[in-house]
Amino acid sequence: MQDTNFVPMLVAVPLLGAFLIPLLSKLWKGFADLVGNLVGVILLGFAIYGVVTLSTGTPGIVYKMGGWLPPVGITLVYDSLAALVVLVINLVALPALLFSTRYLDPYTGRWKYYTLFMLLLAGLNGIAISGDMFNMFVFIEISAVASYALVAFGTGAEELEAGFKYMVMGEVGGLSLLFAIAMLYAKTSTLNMADMSQALASMGHTPFFWFVLATLLVGFAIKMAMVPFHSWLPDAHLSAPAPVSAMLSGVFVKVLGIYAMARVVFNVFGLSRPTAPGFFNMLVGFGLVSILVGGLLAINQKNYKRLLAYSTVSQIGYILLGFGIGNYWGVVGALFHVIGHAATKGLLFLASRSIERATGSRELGEIGGLEKSMPVTAWSYILGTMSLAGAPPFAGFISKLLIILGAVASKMYWLAIVAALFSTVTLGYLVRVISKVFIGRKDVVPTPAAESPPMILLALIMLVAIALVFGVAFQPVLDNIVQPAAEALFGGLAYARLVLGG
Repeated sequence: MQDTNFVPMLVAVPLLGAFLIPLLSKLWKGFADLVGNLVGVILLGFAIYGVVTLSTGTPGIVYKMGGWLPPVGITLVYDSLAALVVLVINLVALPALLFSTRYLDPYTGRWKYYTLFMLLLAGLNGIAISGDMFNMFVFIEISAVASYALVAFGTGAEELEAGFKYMVMGEVGGLSLLFAIAMLYAKTSTLNMADMSQALASMGHTPFFWFVLATLLVGFAIKMAMVPFHSWLPDAHLSAPAPVSAMLSGVFVKVLGIYAMARVVFNVFGLSRPTAPGFFNMLVGFGLVSILVGGLLAINQKNYKRLLAYSTVSQIGYILLGFGIGNYWGVVGALFHVIGHAATKGLLFLASRSIERATGSRELGEIGGLEKSMPVTAWSYILGTMSLAGAPPFAGFISKLLIILGAVASKMYWLAIVAALFSTVTLGYLVRVISKVFIGRKDVVPTPAAESPPMILLALIMLVAIALVFGVAFQPVLDNIVQPAAEALFGGLAYARLVLGG
């Protein structure tokens, strides 16, 4: 008998945490840390359990809310693609929550922070398993509103300005998505994604089909911070608490932007490179622009958090590039990069906050020589840099190699060369951070600093381990997690057969 009850728990558990934290924190303020981290452990356990369940040959789990059959009832769909995304969300969330226990020491609104974080997790997990378009939109808005408040959590002028700018851009994207969903409902008379995919397939590639898809893509492009819709991301990262930056860059832009786009393009609109080469060439174009613009903007940054934010814009370009290439290696590489970049960028943002906590600065010219005084933080940052730049044996190397193989397999040799060259650009601007911040030089007086508390170091070590294990053991990860997720996308309208039967 297949156990499906864990699927709604991915949303119910963090919602319960968001309810309990304000109540229990009135009794003892430490309950916020306890409940928040306990929720993180439970969700990661569910995520691993789900991957193991699907690895036994189960094509997917369709959970019918209230027993109502689709397309009438609300369904939660947990297939291989959802399993990968849920795993990524909670692999980054647990270290971020552990890091938060000491990060929040200077703040008084601890329970408010954890309540918002629980809502963020509920929204992100809900997006991954939602089976209809409107519920996906609702979960997008839950996670987005929580993230607006978290970006402005410090309540200083800088944080409030960044949070407001992010909110305005985010809601423009949200309105674009809602408008497209309304048009789809008016045309297909359904919100269930599986049912909608069959209606769109019978309609053909009409002007309406492309207009609605373009409207959806504008919303997803804003959420993923794709060039030219990226302006909100650097300010948000600069002002947000470090664990929130780790979630924004490592998870948020991928779930609300990349995952939602891929699910809609492949499984709802039923597109593939053979059927829509022009559309996939457009994805390649946007991916290249994001890689180039994000990388070039990162080079000249003096603030290392802003540098990491522009780096995220560039790395999102690699994921778009893989999907745009559209063949097996390209899509598998894009999905692998979702995992590798999530762990690596989460690690770099947390390590950056560890540095700022010890030195009181995040400007490259103001600190230096921290390798001996902060060895764990220093080596965590260095190893994260190697993974992000695509150095073996880390996950970042495997994902970029697969994307380059996809370009070569499609005979896009120039694309493979550009992707490889900009990996060296990534290495260049990150090595500049290492040389200025960590490596001791005779002409620089080492900045006085002490290593961060054990809980912060544990979070860093966990993310280093994830980036390393997923790189060294890439074959099992590829076989059991990434390849099945790619097959769920390539299956196109097979998603409808999973949900509706037959």
